[in-house]
Amino acid sequence: MKKTRLFFQLIGIGVFAISLLIISCTKEGPMGPAGADGTNGIDGTDGNSTCLDCHATETKSSIDAQFAMSVHSSGINAVDYAGGRASCAACHSHQGFVQFANTGAVAGDITNPTAWECATCHGLHESFEGKDYALRLKDPVKPIFDPSITMDLNGSSNLCANCHQSRRAEPIIDKPGDTYTITSTHYGPHHGAQANVVAGVGFAEIAGSVAYPAAGSAVHLAQASCTGCHMSEFDDAKDQGGHTYNPSLLACNTCHGVEEDDFNYGGVQSIVEGQLETLRDELVRLGVVAWVEADAAYEPVVGTYPMVQARAFFNWAGLDEDRSLGVHNPKYVKALLQNSIEALEAIPDPS
Repeated sequence: MKKTRLFFQLIGIGVFAISLLIISCTKEGPMGPAGADGTNGIDGTDGNSTCLDCHATETKSSIDAQFAMSVHSSGINAVDYAGGRASCAACHSHQGFVQFANTGAVAGDITNPTAWECATCHGLHESFEGKDYALRLKDPVKPIFDPSITMDLNGSSNLCANCHQSRRAEPIIDKPGDTYTITSTHYGPHHGAQANVVAGVGFAEIAGSVAYPAAGSAVHLAQASCTGCHMSEFDDAKDQGGHTYNPSLLACNTCHGVEEDDFNYGGVQSIVEGQLETLRDELVRLGVVAWVEADAAYEPVVGTYPMVQARAFFNWAGLDEDRSLGVHNPKYVKALLQNSIEALEAIPDPS
């Protein structure tokens, strides 16, 4: 019993000593000066706030709803026909694009391709800063039609250029000579070579009365961007901008300082639409293009043609499928079309 009592007495003495030590430490000296302010505010920035800019439930739900309006999410363009083919999958399926972004190529056909999703464009963050959107590709692009040049659409817009470019070089570069053979009714720059148009490269610059602007001089390359026009703040009244990728009329009006009701600023779309129709009719007159009832579309006629006719067709097909009616690069588009028209109008009707 005495030994037990002694044991607890010793424990009590130890606890008392520790308490005195703690008290003496907390009372020793005055409080030190306040630390320096954080770099982003008086108390610094909450480390979670940057993440929540995109990953908050409400924000993510809004992005998902916008993306559901996008053709990229529908599968119509992304998967049908091309999504599983190794030669097309890099741009026509989620799995193919991720492979291409990670390795530079698609290993083979995709067995079960799916449409694009968040993780198609977005991978792992690098810096976790406010503008680090974890885009899988954002460097300037070496285009398929001419890897010797570089297309730089500025930052995030370079992601778009990896797919929205011509897969083929224009005829005189593809196969130099006096004639060119069109071997397929699918011939052309490929559907949606918008990066070529914005950058002002890759089309057939036929000599004519209109001078071609220097490559890279487009206003929409220097002062705007793919993302600035197509992914500006979402306008829910018009379902434009954000992750719908639909061009934003509000963004255009803000940039130009106007209040237009459509994208026909300065009448450029009306002019280009007329030029496209005139060039198409010239190609029909010369037998290069014909209306195909089964496809409800104008298509090239397989055959061998004088080089200038094949080059003019390349311009018509690519600029028609650009679908901006000149908005992406008005001076370049108008020059390509006008010079192509002049070259064909000088050719007599086939005998």
